[in-house]
Amino acid sequence: MNEEGNKPGQSPEEETMDTRSTAVTRRQFLIGAGAGLVVGAAATAGLQALQPAKPVEQAKPAPPVQQPAQPAPATAIVEPVSGAKLVKLNVNGLDYSLAIEPQTTLIEVLKRDLGLTGTKLGCNGSMCSACTVLVDGVAQNSCSLLAIRESGKKIVTVEGLEQGGKLHPVQEAFWTQMGYQCGFCTPGQIMRAVELLNKTKNPTDAQIMAHMSGNMCKCGAYPNILKAVQAAAKQMA
Repeated sequence: MNEEGNKPGQSPEEETMDTRSTAVTRRQFLIGAGAGLVVGAAATAGLQALQPAKPVEQAKPAPPVQQPAQPAPATAIVEPVSGAKLVKLNVNGLDYSLAIEPQTTLIEVLKRDLGLTGTKLGCNGSMCSACTVLVDGVAQNSCSLLAIRESGKKIVTVEGLEQGGKLHPVQEAFWTQMGYQCGFCTPGQIMRAVELLNKTKNPTDAQIMAHMSGNMCKCGAYPNILKAVQAAAKQMA
């Protein structure tokens, strides 16, 4: 190297060109650094992709809340009623002891066992009231009453209205006022009218019609039935 710092046999112009060829510019440096970052990020993502995925921990269900034990409700043991039962019935002032099946209705006992055929069985569904009798003074449809439940009560049928060979005023009024036609519903009509007149003296026409409305007459003899009850009310008053 000579005094000027040049290599032997190298001119100043050649030295300047050699310096420019080996120098790194600021732009080249930044481009190289950015490329390195991209390569490093890709490599990191590749390594993460190769690692096995960690299982996701599922939330454990909360343990069930223990409810305090409830005491079992007390239950009454009811024995089913089966077989004939001895029942005492008071009908038209007479006491009867009868062996009755639990499902037997009162009208069946009256007609079949006691021979009281004046009470008529119409619809057998408590709609027409042809089977009306008095139970403790209240008009009831005997086709819907279980005989075993009527023990100890006073039962009166149409046969029981006659006293000492004399018709009841209601029976007599139905006869004189023609308060019937075929006569099938007449016993029930009479028993219902007796209930009314035993409780209400001199009822109005509206009271009579309202009270008798539950008893059907297929013949349509309602005007004469009304007259019969009016006549009986006057006689009983």
